[in-house]
Amino acid sequence: MSKRVLMIVTSNDRLGDTGKTTGLWAEELAAPYYALRDAGVEVEVLSPAGGPVPIDPGSLKPRGENDAVVERFLADQALQALLKSVPQVSEVKDAAGYDAVFFPGGHGTMWDLPNDAGVQRVVEQAWAAGRIVASVCHGAAGLVSAKRADGKPIVFGRKVNSFTDAEEAAVGLSAAMPFLLETRLRELGGDFQGGPDWQPFAVVDGRLITGQNPQSSALVAGHVLDALGVEAAAHQAA
Repeated sequence: MSKRVLMIVTSNDRLGDTGKTTGLWAEELAAPYYALRDAGVEVEVLSPAGGPVPIDPGSLKPRGENDAVVERFLADQALQALLKSVPQVSEVKDAAGYDAVFFPGGHGTMWDLPNDAGVQRVVEQAWAAGRIVASVCHGAAGLVSAKRADGKPIVFGRKVNSFTDAEEAAVGLSAAMPFLLETRLRELGGDFQGGPDWQPFAVVDGRLITGQNPQSSALVAGHVLDALGVEAAAHQAA
C-alpha cells in the first residue's frame, strides 16, 4: 500500500502591510512533491482557505531560466490545474490516515498557518498518532501552534530548524513579519539548530524533520522518504 503525505501550503498572498505579493515558494513545493511522487508516495495538497494557491512571484524566473524542478513544476499541467483549487485543511477528518504531514514555505505561511485551527488540529492528530511532521523554510510556521498530549508545544525540547532570523534580515523583511520564526521556535522551547545562510541544511529529531531555506527543499524530502522507509527514485522524471 502506498504511503500518503498531506502537504499543506499557504493560502495567503499578502506580505503583511507592505502592499507586496507573496505566497508559496515554488521550489519548496516542487522539490518535495516530485521527490515523493517519483518514489511512489501519494501526495495530497491542501491549504487553510482552499481554492487557488498563490505562488510568490519572487520564486519564479522566466520560463527556461529556473532550476529543473521548477521548470518541471511550471510545465506540469495536472499539478497546475490542481493548484487552482485545492481543498481546505479543515476537510481532513483524521490526519492519522496519513503517514506524514509536510509544510512547504514561502512568506505567506507566516500569516495563515499559525492561526488556522484546521492546521493545528491536523498537526496534533498526526503527532499523537506517531506520524512524521516535516517543514521547510517558513513552512515551520505550521508547527508553532501545535501541542503534544501533555500540553507542551510539539517542538519543545526537540531539535528544530527553519528560515533563520539572519536570513530574514538579509532579505530585508524582518520588520514586515508578524513574528520571527527562529525566535518563536526558540521561545516555544525548541532546540534551534541553524546552518549557514542559503546553504542546504536540515535537522531530523525523531519524527520531526525541518529544513532551513529553499535550498534545503530536496534535502528535507530525502529525509522524509528515509523516515517513511521509501527508496528515492533513481532518476526523477524530466
